[in-house]
Amino acid sequence: MNDIPCQLYLISPLDVGGSFPDRLREALEAGPVAAFQFRVKDVDADEATRLATPLKAICDEFDVAFVVNDDVALARQLGADGVHLGQGDESLKNARETLGNDVQIGITCHDSRHLAMEAGEGGANYVAFGAFFPTSTKETVYRPESDLLAWWSGMMEIPCVAIGGITPGNCRPLVEAGADFLAVSGAVWNDPDGPAAAVRKFADILGE
Repeated sequence: MNDIPCQLYLISPLDVGGSFPDRLREALEAGPVAAFQFRVKDVDADEATRLATPLKAICDEFDVAFVVNDDVALARQLGADGVHLGQGDESLKNARETLGNDVQIGITCHDSRHLAMEAGEGGANYVAFGAFFPTSTKETVYRPESDLLAWWSGMMEIPCVAIGGITPGNCRPLVEAGADFLAVSGAVWNDPDGPAAAVRKFADILGE
């Protein structure tokens, strides 16, 4: 994750089988993407490994950070670049002891300044705030405002990720407020013109 004003952080759909590796490659070929998060639910470790392995290889090819959602053991097994933890997942301290200092650890902080400060003081590499907009990707309870990003970026050097219903049409205020990364899923994978077109739409805004 390079030190550039704002970058794209793709989050996988829940279904990453079938032709999805081709769609991921299409997205990464279309423009600069900083990270890709592997997020699947209700699959065992062997199946998760089978699904993740080709996706990690594609990310490695494009020098995109491969991040595993929730699963520290899987992140370690795959040699992932990072792991993203929610508030109910394994503790930051335990994850760091398991994965070492070279692996990026991100923490979901919802709309909470307190949780973000705790994560930063605990050694997180980034914090994630959201959902900023309605999203069908997962159930959302917290709805922060963009001034939370401005507060964090003005005070802390640790990057912040904005997440939740972000599209090319609504992301500009988040970028202007100081988001270091835009975490997007449906806006890319469900774009009627395909993932490459969606990435280019975001790149046009982030490159301004």
